[in-house]
Amino acid sequence: MSEPTGEVSKQAKDMGLLIHAASFAGYVFPLGSVLGPLIVWLMKRDEFEFANQCGKNCLNFKLSLLIYALISAILILVGVGVLLLAGLALLDIICTIMAIVKASDGIAYQYPLSIKFLK
Repeated sequence: MSEPTGEVSKQAKDMGLLIHAASFAGYVFPLGSVLGPLIVWLMKRDEFEFANQCGKNCLNFKLSLLIYALISAILILVGVGVLLLAGLALLDIICTIMAIVKASDGIAYQYPLSIKFLK
């Protein structure tokens, strides 16, 4: 977990929090866990550096989870995929809630198991 340099404004914290929270759209819409944060990040990344950091971290994690879920879906044929998918869903919920709490404190949360697509 890295803290951004300087004081993070209330608006920047709110945008970081919104980016992480938008990923819960994936439980309602297909690919919403990627599209929700992507839309907010694209709108606010130039305005708030903190939102830029949160957006990159969130999108890296959600894209990584998407890859892991696709692999797990294939592994359903072997029998372990269902357990892996359940574990990924639990990891997603827990880490996203932790990221929301950290963003409200002005800390850019580093998700575990993230592949760095966006640097």
